[in-house]
Amino acid sequence: MTSVTAPHPHWRRVLQVFTVFLQLGLTSFGGPVAHLGYFRTAFVQRRQWLSDAQYADLVALCQFLPGPASSQVGMALGQLRAGSWGALAAWLGFTLPSALLLMALAVGLSQAPHSVQWAHSGLLHGLKLVAVAVVAQAVWGMGRSLCPDRLRAAMALGAAVLAVALPGTGVQLLVIALGALVGWRWVRPALPAASAASSNEPTLQVNISRRTGAALLLLCLALGLALPLLAYATQSPLWQAGSVFYQAGALVFGGGHVVLPLLQNGVVQPGWLDNAQFLTGYAAAQAVPGPLFTLAAYLGALLPLGAWTGWAGGLLALFAIFLPAALLVLGALPFWAWLRTAQAAQRVLAGVNAAVVGLLLAALYDPVWTSAILGRQDCALALLYLALLTVGRLPPVAVVLLGAIAGVALG
Repeated sequence: MTSVTAPHPHWRRVLQVFTVFLQLGLTSFGGPVAHLGYFRTAFVQRRQWLSDAQYADLVALCQFLPGPASSQVGMALGQLRAGSWGALAAWLGFTLPSALLLMALAVGLSQAPHSVQWAHSGLLHGLKLVAVAVVAQAVWGMGRSLCPDRLRAAMALGAAVLAVALPGTGVQLLVIALGALVGWRWVRPALPAASAASSNEPTLQVNISRRTGAALLLLCLALGLALPLLAYATQSPLWQAGSVFYQAGALVFGGGHVVLPLLQNGVVQPGWLDNAQFLTGYAAAQAVPGPLFTLAAYLGALLPLGAWTGWAGGLLALFAIFLPAALLVLGALPFWAWLRTAQAAQRVLAGVNAAVVGLLLAALYDPVWTSAILGRQDCALALLYLALLTVGRLPPVAVVLLGAIAGVALG
């Protein structure tokens, strides 16, 4: 079996990492769970870069951390294969195809002569109805897996009540903090199996020292504290946007769909975008391959950022939302052997996950439901799309296309 470590990566390995992840970025539909399946096929079965047990360890680490799990697994695989340049190559290859498509959509809408009329067209309404179904499916699936007992179900419902009654980013942060506190004090989740440690397979050998890992984690925390202060002190739209996307990337626990309420509060509440523009991008993100976090590229390209409006704004938002994910996974890799057995950390994570299910449930009501369901016909169509996703098991891209066609026909 080929070793996954590369203390002195060379450009051939970096190029190999980029090429493989670019292929995945062009073809990986279906969300983070499907992405992890594609990764296992590509890197464990086909190329044998690491064993099943080592891959399971990597997935467990990235599910433990906040951020987009599939993208973090990709960054970690690139790091293990070709060092820091490999991590960057993996992220670029996997992320750019969908990000470029979504930025092109945003730029096209902003420059279209009838973009205002289009924003209220049947096509947009059809996409918004698909968004209702997609978010409802995410709430149901995450609720079943992350709220398996009465305590965590009650925590999710309480979080949803708070988020609906008192909308705003500050309340969302409070809900996450309360979830962490309650989880630490009362939740007792089962510890995940340490697959590599309990077998004859060697654990992951990371070419990152603990000192470097600690520095990356501290940098992640420092940026999380400094960016909101800079945004407040300067009142610059550029710093404000950077702070919004960075915080969203640093606080997403439990799945990519949880980024929805955080970004909605960050870009719609200040008046930068309206709900119609936001949900258009969310629905479009279901129809492209790669990570859901590339929704940030669409939003950034629409934001009024002066000289940074358009493609530059999209790239800024994309970098800001993925930066904490990279810092966290690369910083945590040297400490994973300790993290996976730390019961206090597992309890905190379980509480946070229950809270974010509640945040996503609140987002399902507002803005997703309130801006999309305008009558009985809309409700019926949204239920149909939900049935196609859950019972029919159609891929999201197929349901998005169906919703768009139905929206145009009925519009």
